[in-house]
Amino acid sequence: MPPISQDWRLCVAPMLDLTDKHCRHFHRLLTKCARLYTEMVTTGALLHGEVRRHLRHDEDESPLALQLGGSEPHALAACARLGEEWGYDEINLNCGCPSPRVQRGAFGAALMLRPQLVADCVRAMQDATSLPVTVKHRIGIDGEDSYAFVRDFVGTLYEAGCRIFIVHARSAWLQGLSPKENRDVPPLRYDVAYQLKRDFPHATIVLNGGIAGNDAIAEHLQHVDGAMLGRAAYYQPLMLREWDARFYGGAPCALSVDDMEADMLRYMQRETAEDGTPWTAIARHMLGLRHGQRGARAWRQVWSNAHLKHLPPAEVHALAQQKMREMAEKTGEKPDTDANNM
Repeated sequence: MPPISQDWRLCVAPMLDLTDKHCRHFHRLLTKCARLYTEMVTTGALLHGEVRRHLRHDEDESPLALQLGGSEPHALAACARLGEEWGYDEINLNCGCPSPRVQRGAFGAALMLRPQLVADCVRAMQDATSLPVTVKHRIGIDGEDSYAFVRDFVGTLYEAGCRIFIVHARSAWLQGLSPKENRDVPPLRYDVAYQLKRDFPHATIVLNGGIAGNDAIAEHLQHVDGAMLGRAAYYQPLMLREWDARFYGGAPCALSVDDMEADMLRYMQRETAEDGTPWTAIARHMLGLRHGQRGARAWRQVWSNAHLKHLPPAEVHALAQQKMREMAEKTGEKPDTDANNM
């Protein structure tokens, strides 16, 4: 069995425009064990763009997977090599994104209709890197949504050497639904992922899609090897604080909410000084930090106020704390900043 911090038991999903390095730094404060994923990076962006901009990350983000979008084996192989050179722990192939841009590039969910091509891509990446090569896919596409369809897709890739499958338990409807609707409208069918685990007992099956909380994770882990959460993890991040102790048998998160905010402030200051990153690009990822706390709304309004972007982040932090206290006083309550409170 791989080291506990290197397996696929808990993962935060790759999300376009969300899971950048700043988001991952924040999530790593909450959990040391869960596996984090980059946004999808296309092969074209890496082979013809700024490699550093796409692959830069900190060592403490590990275990960290690079998700690639593409459909040409040689290009994916070259990008897999780059991923290993830049210190990633896994190369993941996107076979689940339904966006029109991805469809025009003939990759993402559309690849499920071409399993032999995906198998060729997997083999090429495996030949190019010693890292695990994994595939994230849907359970069907448009009218092809029978269990036999996804079983044969997984079987083809299993024969090609892939052993780790992240199963988004919805079909992708490429015609008639937007990417956002594809996250909500097609029905969730968790039983399909459960059956895949029974049919491929030696594969690692990670369930993705609509998992809303830690009790739901515990239930799914009775049937599959891992769970991947996306927007629930992003918008309610404090749930990640429980993961290391509850699902890995590790030490509980020792940082208070105030500690995490202070860490993010230091991170903003460092990134601004070293890379010129505006603090607003970082603060947006921690807006769920005080979810459910007294004064949280006033606190969020400060950190998300674009009119304050000219101020140093330390001043914004002080203002956010002040507004949170004022709101608490206005309602006759004290702001909840105790290390033991969430």
